[in-house]
Amino acid sequence: MKTKLKTTLLLAILFIGKALNAQTLAVADFNTTGVHATPKIVAKLARLELVKTNKFVVMDESDMNETLSDSSLEDCFGKKCLIALGKELGVPAVISGSVDGLGDKIVITVKLIDVSSQTIKASHFMEFDNQEAELQRMLGITIGEMLEIPQDEEIKKRLAYNHEVIITNNVGKLNNSGPRMGVSFIHESDMFEFFQRDEMQGGLGIYPAMTNLGYQFEKQYIGTENFSALAEFIVNVGGMEQGQFIPSFSLLNGFRFGTAGWEFAFGPSFGFRRTSLGSFSENGYYSTARDQKNAHYNEWANDPSNFDEEGNMINTYEGLDNSQFSETLDKRGDLKLNTNWLMGFGRTFKAGSLNIPFNVYYSYNKFGGLIGASVGFNVTNRKLSIN
Repeated sequence: MKTKLKTTLLLAILFIGKALNAQTLAVADFNTTGVHATPKIVAKLARLELVKTNKFVVMDESDMNETLSDSSLEDCFGKKCLIALGKELGVPAVISGSVDGLGDKIVITVKLIDVSSQTIKASHFMEFDNQEAELQRMLGITIGEMLEIPQDEEIKKRLAYNHEVIITNNVGKLNNSGPRMGVSFIHESDMFEFFQRDEMQGGLGIYPAMTNLGYQFEKQYIGTENFSALAEFIVNVGGMEQGQFIPSFSLLNGFRFGTAGWEFAFGPSFGFRRTSLGSFSENGYYSTARDQKNAHYNEWANDPSNFDEEGNMINTYEGLDNSQFSETLDKRGDLKLNTNWLMGFGRTFKAGSLNIPFNVYYSYNKFGGLIGASVGFNVTNRKLSIN
């Protein structure tokens, strides 16, 4: 019995001694911006978390109000004001800080002021995901980190602010939207023949090359300092220098690499074409299936061996089959949507705020393809923030 009594008295003495040796501190209001919690609410939450540490004797809010004047706590966030507050309260230390809601994160700063030495004894700040309902836990973690008290890593992880991949460049996103001009050449193919074919035979009757004038619109949907993924839309008109109007529009997926602005893009290109069924003669003359069928019928009808003396048909007419003909480019034919596959490669050169994109490209479909080069320009006139 005596042994148990001695043990209880010893524990009581140790507890009282610990309490007497614990430093007394006061919690001032926290500066708050961008959150719903007021400075006084944040101070109340901080007191609760400080009590849990068992490292301090935390001055009660009611005791503080009895000692202080009504205006002492108003806008008292700086070092000098907090030292004066501590002296007025007669405590050796004061804790204060700030809680700032910044977009999708909450930044908490806590500082411990030593009143006697008039210095900031400790301070700490942390960034959290914007979950204001968990503000008390956030304060507890920040205060614990400042006091070097181990924290629950799982809770820290769930409340931490995750810095996502930068989607726009904070030194000014490179946007190459702007006019484009260039030239393209058609290689040996059905399209090459169509360009050179005489207009009387449904061709264009022009040199198999043309200038191009257009405009490129682009939108970056993924980006970092050294990589950008782009959606590009290009409208273009070709052949105007030779009296032709050949429109097209392209939908491309582009990738831009490095600070030098190297770029690769690919995607479908759309335009219009006119085609007809026909064939070429041995001397290279093109005629449509309709013309050949009409000529074949007239030849049969004008052959007297196919009729008797009274004009009755002796031999049955057998027309030409469409399998003898192929679809051929013909400006006299039916208008159809034309699709191509386009690939391009290039680089953007810079001169101050002037961007000069230069690209080479290849476009092709079943009738042939063309290779070309284009150059453009645009001006970077403003910088964009990271988020």
